[in-house]
Amino acid sequence: MREIDAAQITRVVRDLCIETNRALPKDLEEEIRSGAKRDTCPMAQAIFGDLCANLDAARALTLPVCQDTGMAVIFAEVGQDVHIQGNFEAAVNEGVRLGYTEGLLRCSVVADPIRRGNTNDNTPAVLHTRLVPGDKIRLTVAPKGFGSENMSRLKMFTPSVSREDIIGFVAETMRIAGGNPCPPVVLGVGIGGDFEGVALLAKKALCRDVSVHHPDPFYAELEADMLSAVNALGIGPQGFGGDLTALAVNIETYPTHIAGLPVAVNVGCHVTRHKTVEL
Repeated sequence: MREIDAAQITRVVRDLCIETNRALPKDLEEEIRSGAKRDTCPMAQAIFGDLCANLDAARALTLPVCQDTGMAVIFAEVGQDVHIQGNFEAAVNEGVRLGYTEGLLRCSVVADPIRRGNTNDNTPAVLHTRLVPGDKIRLTVAPKGFGSENMSRLKMFTPSVSREDIIGFVAETMRIAGGNPCPPVVLGVGIGGDFEGVALLAKKALCRDVSVHHPDPFYAELEADMLSAVNALGIGPQGFGGDLTALAVNIETYPTHIAGLPVAVNVGCHVTRHKTVEL
């Protein structure tokens, strides 16, 4: 049995909260930097230039890439052979508290969904914990802003739905969203599971490298067709028109009930942040 002090988890989460907000994943940054060369619209090319300048400024000034530093979403894979010395959930939330206050990140979490009231430290986090084999803890921090989160949708299709219907739902989601989620976007698409599970699949899909396609050729082709359908909308970067409304569509699937076919689309803005550390 391997021992891990809860204080170590706190330190890692703190650092990840700060780091993910100051720099995008390398694969996503490369997609944005290549956007000006790939988009044929002059306005889109200019906007891609602005996005790149913003990335450079954030890095040089050690400031957040976006003013909406998000609600802290954390995926934790905890090995069965790990014993955590201390309260795991409390350690994660303490890491978020320190990351957002010491990192001077915007605190956007309210204590009650209707009565509101800012918690002033961006806690509590949205924590998804999974028990896995081994003696390691794998932590992924994925801050999620709500300009894009608010544009996300879920639909409980029946098994009679066609492939084109699913593609149409994804494209419709982006058509409704327009420029609100600060495109070019990354779309996480969950297919299968049940009502709550399909939304989690879509959120997890946003944590995949945008240069990596689904390992199943059937779903890799579906990702490509969804991406083409979304980009055909012509919304473009920041909603001003162009060829690149989305940079990637990532699909995650799970077995489902014979009577259903849930589909969820989690919209990620061009600042789709995430980083993973293994302890």
